[in-house]
Amino acid sequence: MKPLTSALGVNVQRSVFIMLESLFRPSSVAVIGASRTAGKVGHDVLRSILNSGYKGEVFPINPNAQEVLGLRCYPSLSDVPERIDMGVVAVPASIVPNIAEEAGKKELRVLVIISAGFKESGIEGARLEERLVRVCKEYGVRILGPNCLGVIDTSTPINASFAGSMPIKGNIAFASQSGALCTAVLDWSLKEGVGFSKFLSLGNKADLNENDVMLELAKDDNTKVILIYLEGVEDGKRFLEVAQEVTRKKPVVILKSGVTDAGVRAVSSHTGTMAGSDLAFDVAFKQTGIIRVGTAQELFDIAEILSTQPHPKGPNVVVITNAGGPGILAADAIEKYGLKMAPISADMRRAIGGRLPPEASFNNPVDVLGDATAERYSFALRTVLKSEDVDSALVILTPQAMTQPEATADAILEIKKSFPEKIIITAFLGGDLVEKAIESLEESKIPNYPFPERAVSSLSAMVRYGEYLKASMERRIPRLKVERDKVASIFEVVKSDKRVNLLASEAMQVAEAYGIPTPVVRLATTREEAVSIAEEMGYPVVLKVESPQILHKTDIGGVKLNLNSRKEILRSFNEILGNANRYAPRAAIYGVNVQKMVPQGKEMIVGVHRDVTFGPLIMFGLGGIYVNFLRDVSFRLAPLTKMDAENMISETKAYTLLRGIRGEEKSDIESIVNTILRTSKLVTDFDAINELDINPLFVYKEGNGCSALDIKITIK
Repeated sequence: MKPLTSALGVNVQRSVFIMLESLFRPSSVAVIGASRTAGKVGHDVLRSILNSGYKGEVFPINPNAQEVLGLRCYPSLSDVPERIDMGVVAVPASIVPNIAEEAGKKELRVLVIISAGFKESGIEGARLEERLVRVCKEYGVRILGPNCLGVIDTSTPINASFAGSMPIKGNIAFASQSGALCTAVLDWSLKEGVGFSKFLSLGNKADLNENDVMLELAKDDNTKVILIYLEGVEDGKRFLEVAQEVTRKKPVVILKSGVTDAGVRAVSSHTGTMAGSDLAFDVAFKQTGIIRVGTAQELFDIAEILSTQPHPKGPNVVVITNAGGPGILAADAIEKYGLKMAPISADMRRAIGGRLPPEASFNNPVDVLGDATAERYSFALRTVLKSEDVDSALVILTPQAMTQPEATADAILEIKKSFPEKIIITAFLGGDLVEKAIESLEESKIPNYPFPERAVSSLSAMVRYGEYLKASMERRIPRLKVERDKVASIFEVVKSDKRVNLLASEAMQVAEAYGIPTPVVRLATTREEAVSIAEEMGYPVVLKVESPQILHKTDIGGVKLNLNSRKEILRSFNEILGNANRYAPRAAIYGVNVQKMVPQGKEMIVGVHRDVTFGPLIMFGLGGIYVNFLRDVSFRLAPLTKMDAENMISETKAYTLLRGIRGEEKSDIESIVNTILRTSKLVTDFDAINELDINPLFVYKEGNGCSALDIKITIK
């Protein structure tokens, strides 16, 4: 087979769809490195394939064996007379690139490379992996791995991995960068009775990654929920595009490790100090509808409810319990996780009160008392579910002397048939006394949680996902009139001067070119020039030291406000230069900026920090000198829509101030939206911008706009 090339000689890859079809549903499989010795990876992988019930042809490859596990063994791939769809590689890393070239010539579509010893092992391993990728790209062969556990599909069925067991068939797909986590989860799932549609280990992600997997699983009829364990993302921009497409079809739940800020480089901007390494992932997941979890327990708690229950119509939850304490815990959790206690109308209370003892609670939580029988639970649950104000129900049961766990479970299952559109989950607390009841519930797709808080947390995630699906998916990025060439020329001057920090006057010019409102600023290199500029502008004015090394000018006495005369300017000019020389003796001083004093407004901040994975991360919040202490901010990844900008503002406490409190007039929120969008446009147009801070952004009353008083821009 010749390498796949375009007419221009550019290497191209075959359809991802075809490759992943061959990964999950191969017509034939070769195990390269098949071994006769039990315990070796090549032996265990071959045995797993044969024991999984795979119906296609299997070809062991080993030049030193005639037969392995009853199958004829071939010296090499080229010696196999039949066509091979997929190869599973379990040989030393050093010869894997040669195997890949042989696979390409044999027209294999995909290689599952279990072999370790690539980039995870150091520099030489990384070079070996680069060589492997080059070879596979040349022949259009896709790679899962290397350094992976393998792949399992319970529908095909095939277990092309060295995991010891085949998972139960189900509708949850699980992909993981960690092979060890895969084996642990698989062992746990067999004990808990959790079923999977697909199970795969991504390994080093030399080729196929989370983006390819999500796209494939989105169209898989056997998969209802996608679970992923991630340590990092290779292509952040592509990830955002794919995730946005996939989550509209199926829920994606991700456990992301590496959440601390350790190792984050030093940053100079306010935004940068708050944009830790993990924040961008939080924002990316939120913007694309991905459900993020912090533990493996949450991952499967949420998967259980997503895979068994209908989409919720709203956040209103009713709690039915036979014990006050657990009911209170549930109510607390409902408020904590952003859900709502469903209102119980007067008519509903009368209906419940007609059949329950007078000591029972007819509000929410509905306490059916410790001596509640299955019939009492059944009546209460059926009655409250008739209300249009109830979107979901949590049934809590604690085993007491009169409790009927199994009969109560049967009653819940019967009621579920009458209300298929509503979510019913349970928290049967206890051990042996409720074990059979729990088994009955879970076999019939009613999720049970050992504690009310876990039940509510999982329900909350499902409700948030439902709200995301209902939200507008319009991603129209506004078209704004800007002077891009002017900004490009400013950046060229800065680079030629071998600087990374723009002067304040340059930053103001950049903002002006992109329609961000700023006061007039002019640079003075002498005292007399400062006076002349001030008299031309009109008093009062502000003086600020101009130096690329002095970013926080107020801290060193580099700012003088509300100057109203020649005398004040002459004195302040000298003081500013004196302070700069005293506190920043090595800083290059370009002069002093003269800026027209503007009226006081509400102080906000708009900032940007360029994340290494996802690109420009935009921040909005309460500004001024307290921004790092109050941390009343929200974030989004650029480019932004108008709705994104509006949501950023409304998520902050500052929004309450902007709307007007205690008789204050409403602020010009629309001007903030415009500033955020123009900032988004600027940092999207220029990858060179590493950090940007507009702080403070003075915002005036509605109709009077805003003004960017101080702007800092750092480029690469």
